[in-house]
Amino acid sequence: MSPLDDTIVALASAPGPGARAVVRLSGPDACRVVSAIFDAFPESRGLRSGSLLLPGVHSPLPADVYFMPAPRSYTGQDCVEIHTVSSPALVDLLISTLLNQGARAANAGEFTMRAFLGGKKDLTQAEAVVAVIEAGTEDELRQALTHLAGGMTQPLFGLRDDLLNLLADVEAGLDFTEEGLQFVAKTDLLLRLSAGLAHLTNLKKRLDNRSVSNRPFRVALVGKPNAGKSSLFNSLAGISAAIVSPVPGTTRDYVTRAVTLQGTNIELIDTAGLRDTNDRIEEQSQRLGRQQAEKADLVLWCVEATEWRAERRQPPEFESAQIVITKCDLFTIETEHQTTSAMTGRGVMDLRRTLAEKAKTSRTPALAPSLSRCRHHIDKCLSHLRAAHHAVLFDEPAEILAIELRLSLDQLGEMVGAIYTDDLLDRVFSRFCIGK
Repeated sequence: MSPLDDTIVALASAPGPGARAVVRLSGPDACRVVSAIFDAFPESRGLRSGSLLLPGVHSPLPADVYFMPAPRSYTGQDCVEIHTVSSPALVDLLISTLLNQGARAANAGEFTMRAFLGGKKDLTQAEAVVAVIEAGTEDELRQALTHLAGGMTQPLFGLRDDLLNLLADVEAGLDFTEEGLQFVAKTDLLLRLSAGLAHLTNLKKRLDNRSVSNRPFRVALVGKPNAGKSSLFNSLAGISAAIVSPVPGTTRDYVTRAVTLQGTNIELIDTAGLRDTNDRIEEQSQRLGRQQAEKADLVLWCVEATEWRAERRQPPEFESAQIVITKCDLFTIETEHQTTSAMTGRGVMDLRRTLAEKAKTSRTPALAPSLSRCRHHIDKCLSHLRAAHHAVLFDEPAEILAIELRLSLDQLGEMVGAIYTDDLLDRVFSRFCIGK
């Protein structure tokens, strides 16, 4: 584990050119290190505008400095943020200068690790920081922010306190076994253990709900009129959900169909063919189709085999669209793209497998590692609480009850980070980027 009594520095914003770069420091010497190159360091908590004096740069560099003194900061230590222009050369020079003044380059996740070790965040909240950064949908972001606000561990504090009080009563009774004193009745023991079991069971259900995305993976079929989109749509869906006709422009509205491929829920969307038109109704249908394509997780850009063979290839209008060649029963096509024929079924199964793989990969929640770890500890805690309930119900020795209660509390402690090892922290914080 890295030492906590030194001062660390790192770029906290995205690298590269931009309007603003954020360089973050944390540690006992953060104020001194920044004051050596900044001409207007804040005297107390707050923001000051001034200039950075960097070696080899003749003109002062405008910057804003935010000072957050300990203990009311993200890490619990003195924290300083330097906001200046995001010029890669200047930012590199700035960080080098801060290093020369006595700071140390931060390791991955070291700022959040200091927040955890300083008692500012529990372990699940620390994991949620990564989930917020990696969230790919609004739903994932909402779940990660709830996790970060303590929505997973806050309800456990009451349970942990009750189990600690229960353990104290049981162990007090062990000290007075010869006197026959009983500090808590059997009925009360059963009620409190049952309440703990119910609480953890509900929490486990919440974890299971968070581990699965609330919406299916969306796949939009897009392309020119009469490109075979509707026929391919029907083949993928396994049902004639879209009208098929050799007349271009038959599809005037988008059509959706929910399918399950290899256990993964997918929503297929057939859209109107894209072309220039003066027809107001068709123009509206194309606009709706484009909106669906923009919201889709994957766009299949359908190109008819005859168009591909004749090299009349219109580039996809949507970024990261996957090209699919259709109507390959008409011509044999040699290409690196997937080839299909709704008429013969050629390539349809391969395309289904591709869609299932992409859906499984993209729909892995950003919180998955944290949820998996929490679920493990909750399962273990439930097992020990059930054993404790069994011990009370069948009048087993109180020593067994005390052991099971202690093991339950250990699992809750490991979940929130009250009990941890260096190896566990390495696994959690190694997923962080530098500067977080």
